[in-house]
Amino acid sequence: MKPVQQPVTFPHPVLPGADWADSFVLPVCEKRAVREIADQLLEKTPLWMNSLMALRNGAVAPFGLKAVTMQVGGETGFPIVSMDADRAVLGFDDKHLNFRIVIDALQGPTGEFVSITTLVDRKTLAGRAYIAVVGPFHRKIVPILLKTLN
Repeated sequence: MKPVQQPVTFPHPVLPGADWADSFVLPVCEKRAVREIADQLLEKTPLWMNSLMALRNGAVAPFGLKAVTMQVGGETGFPIVSMDADRAVLGFDDKHLNFRIVIDALQGPTGEFVSITTLVDRKTLAGRAYIAVVGPFHRKIVPILLKTLN
């Protein structure tokens, strides 16, 4: 199946100041722990996605923005804000924007689903410019990542 974009309502309880978001949901074959899902989504990315992240890290370094790698937690990965059995919230606050990645493992009437919602609070003009550049790529990459779960 193909991931489906879903609406996001503002203010969102995970990041009340968010003013940009996208969200995608995908039915999955089996229920898995949300940590396992988060690890698979971020650590088993194609080489081209890792190359894009390295390009991003190089481009933002002169501006003093945080560099991240495609992993959950650790020194350079996406920090874990909170995690329980059905939801992982990753992200951090930076000078230009605050962001959260919300990964939900959902039980629906027809089976299991995984949802990824990205929330961004664009604090400055630089944050707005950053999302204007990155947003279109983001909306292509997240569905590709979700498809790796099946």
